[in-house]
Amino acid sequence: MPDPIEVRKVPIESVTDASGLAKLIDDGVIEADRVLAVIGKTEGNGGVNDYTRILADRAFREVLVEKGTRTPEEVAQVPLVWSGGTDGVLSPHATIFATIDPAKAVKTDEPRLSVGIAMSEVILPEDIGRPAMVEKVAAGVREAMKLAGIEDPADVHYVQTKTPLLTQASIADAHSRGKTVVTEDTLKSMDISNSTTALGIGVALGEIDMPREDQIHRDLSLYSSVASCSSGVELDRAQIVVVGNVRGIGGRYRIGHSVMKDALDTDGIWEAIRSSGLDLPERPHPSDLKGRLVNVFLKCEADPTGRVRGRRNIMLDDSDVHWHRQIKAAVGGVAASVTGDPAVFVSVAAVHQGPSGGGIVAAISDLG
Repeated sequence: MPDPIEVRKVPIESVTDASGLAKLIDDGVIEADRVLAVIGKTEGNGGVNDYTRILADRAFREVLVEKGTRTPEEVAQVPLVWSGGTDGVLSPHATIFATIDPAKAVKTDEPRLSVGIAMSEVILPEDIGRPAMVEKVAAGVREAMKLAGIEDPADVHYVQTKTPLLTQASIADAHSRGKTVVTEDTLKSMDISNSTTALGIGVALGEIDMPREDQIHRDLSLYSSVASCSSGVELDRAQIVVVGNVRGIGGRYRIGHSVMKDALDTDGIWEAIRSSGLDLPERPHPSDLKGRLVNVFLKCEADPTGRVRGRRNIMLDDSDVHWHRQIKAAVGGVAASVTGDPAVFVSVAAVHQGPSGGGIVAAISDLG
């Protein structure tokens, strides 16, 4: 049986601020050496050249090294998944997952939060957008499930990943070895990396069959209901964080999930929160969540039809502001209106991550 989990959300007050993590350690809430993973939002542009992810990564790893006994090499293996871009009201923050001493955890036989982490095999530039990447991600997800003590895929409610995208350097590397890449548009490769990873998660959990190459990033009927995939320039393999519930593990926290059918689907967010174990009134209000909801995690995308609830929008035609930024700001506002907290995790490029035009939602609650 894995150890129980402590999970806390902390603000990020500047690009290199990791004081929230340091305070949790100094106050004895968590131990540096027990930190399993961090999932956070940074304030950059969310694109290929968003180096705020690297700055946050370095700041948080420096705290783990300084306040723990793990070597820099050991800390380098801790998944820190950073999603760039806090457009609109979204606020930079980090959600920290750590194990705690079972003797200090609340005892219960009810399902409680468990986390498993894994790193995939190296994902080569020619793998992105192709079945090889799907298979490598699926193998990593299965490994992470075992470490979390989760046997039934139905007990997995959220899988957060960070994978490589294509850069001019990695494209040149593939060409130098006589290989082709799925696209030479580096920004487009971000979306393709995310969608390929999501299919790997879906395959590992039995949500879908192994896709053909011509279905990847094209067949929008294929999706995982728990996949949240992000990509960047800071790694060469998939960092995988599997979050689910296990009976008997103990602790205060529970996770649930649902999907948003479109960018305005507040019911989907409330459904995820209810799924995490909170008993809410029929018409809930953000005040009902105060001190009880740790965080929500969402994926979103501009609906490829160019419409939301029958109304036309111009996100996909706008040459001034990329649709990534517009939909992230819109869904961030919707999510913040539900939770009453702008520090929510909203990530873009949700192809194969929930229904087309919508996205997945996961919620973690503190059940005391």
